[in-house]
Amino acid sequence: MTRYWRNYNLSIVLFAIFVVCWVIQTIAGWVEFSAEQTQHGAAPELFGSEGYVWSWLQATMENWTSEYLQLFSFVTLTAYLIHRGSPESKDGDERLERKVDEIRRQVEALQKR
Repeated sequence: MTRYWRNYNLSIVLFAIFVVCWVIQTIAGWVEFSAEQTQHGAAPELFGSEGYVWSWLQATMENWTSEYLQLFSFVTLTAYLIHRGSPESKDGDERLERKVDEIRRQVEALQKR
C-alpha cells in the first residue's frame, strides 16, 4: 500500500479534491434549489420532471466540459507521457552528451588553473 501511495499520491489527492468539490457543489446546489422551490410555493423534489437532479446534472456537465475535462485531459496525457518515457518528456541523448561534454570542459579548465 505504501508503494501504491508513493507512486500515485498526486492522482489520489487530486481525485479526492475533485470528489470533495463535487459533493460541496451538490449540497450547495440542493440548498439553492430548495430555497427557490420553497419561495415559489412548491415542495423541492429530488427526482421527477421538476426535480433537482436535472439542474444538478446541468451544472455538473457545464463544469465538467468547461473545466474538468480540459484539465483532466491535459494532466492525464502529460502524466501518461512522462510515466511512459515519452521522448518529449526527456532530454535527447545528443543534448545530454553535449551537456556532459561542456561540464567536462569546464572541469578541465578549472583543473588547469
